[in-house]
This record gives sequence, C-alpha cells and structure tokens, in this order.
Amino acid sequence: MSTALSVNLNKIAVLRNSRGGREPDLLHAARVCLDAGAHGITVHPRPDARHVRADDVLALAALTREYGVEFNIEGNPFAPPREGYPGFHALCAQARPAQATLVPDGDAQLTSDHGFDFRRDAETLRPLVAALKASGCRVSLFADPGADIARAAAIGADRIELYTGPYAEAFAAGAAADRLPAYARTARDARQAGLGVNAGHDLNQANLAAFLAGVPGVDEVSIGHALIGEALYDGLETTVKRYLALVSG
Repeated sequence: MSTALSVNLNKIAVLRNSRGGREPDLLHAARVCLDAGAHGITVHPRPDARHVRADDVLALAALTREYGVEFNIEGNPFAPPREGYPGFHALCAQARPAQATLVPDGDAQLTSDHGFDFRRDAETLRPLVAALKASGCRVSLFADPGADIARAAAIGADRIELYTGPYAEAFAAGAAADRLPAYARTARDARQAGLGVNAGHDLNQANLAAFLAGVPGVDEVSIGHALIGEALYDGLETTVKRYLALVSG
C-alpha cells in the first residue's frame, strides 16, 4: 500500500508573518503542492497565531474542498480561546476538516515534541474526541512509540500519529535501526486495535523511505519543515513530486 502525503504549510505562514502582508501567499503555495499531486494539506494553528491564523484555516478549507483532497488541522484541544483564535474545536467546526489531529503542545514549545500520555489524558480527551467525530472529523492522536495504544482506541480515536522526531535524530546519528522496532511495534498495536497510523515530525527526503520500510502500513505522513526547506533549493513543485515518489511504495 502507498502512503498519503499531506503537506504542512506552517512555514510558509511563518515567512509571510515575518514581513507582514500577503507574501508568500499561502493559498498559492497550497495550489502548487496540490497541482504537483500532494494528497492533502496540513496546518497547525496555534493560539498565539505565530504562523497559520484562523482566517488561513478557513481559506484552506475552501481550497481543499475545491480540489477534493483531505484537510488536516492539528492543534491542542485543551488550549483556551483567545482573541483571533476561537479554540480548536470551534475552528474545526467552522472549517470541517477531514481530519483533526490532537497534539499536546503549549505556547512555550517551539514545536511539538511529544505525544499524549494516554494513561493520564485519555478520559479528558474522550469527550473532545467524541465532539470532533460528531462534527464529521476523523480524529488522530499524537503518540510516542510505546504509547498505551489500547487506551487511545478505547476513547474513540480513529488514528494515531507517531511522533517521529526521535527517529529522525537517530537516523542522523546513524542509529535508525535502534529506533525503528519501537515504532513498528506501536504501529502494529494500533492496527490490531483498529486504528490507522499516521506519522510526522522531522521526516525528510533522506530518512522517509527507511522509516516507511521499517514501519509498514503507514496511512499518511505530514511533512512541512523539511519539505519547505528543501523547496528553497529545488522548488516547491519538484520537492513535492520527490516526496510522492518516496511514499508511492
């Protein structure tokens, strides 16, 4: 089976916000990715609006519907609303993404750096998962390798997203083989529990193929930081097509 590629556009918004105005244009970047064959678009709006904003989310929701592809919104479901940010559930209710990916990140984190502790968080997550599913979203939960997958399944999640930051670090150090078995076991546990498996964080053209070979059956990868960085050298369309070749199996 091939793996779907969802392109995370947060870094395009970071570049735009650093100068103000509309350039680079987020919707233009999304169209280039989708015209190149990407299977979907991911964004991770934060309450502090450091990159993708609520208005971007709604515009991208309309664009992905136009293209007939999946839209994935990531975020912390526990973060309270504030000016310019209606809250994760409210934003999903407005945008109606195909998938909502719940991530335990806070404002102080530069980027997502760990999955949920399902032993601690499962019952708090349960009503949030149910509400998102009731609004039509597939729900994915950010998870570390070795996480208590049975609890994620028990609260109604549809998928997990494996946090691949530690794998990427190990790959760069020449030690990927030490990390992959834990990811493979967690993915196998998820499938046995009836969950789909996504993956993301620090995946790139160098390490992606080895990850997919070592962790069979990954439904979707969400890639942004590396893809946008590589596109600065080689162009966005070319870079998306190179990733598509890697996930096509």
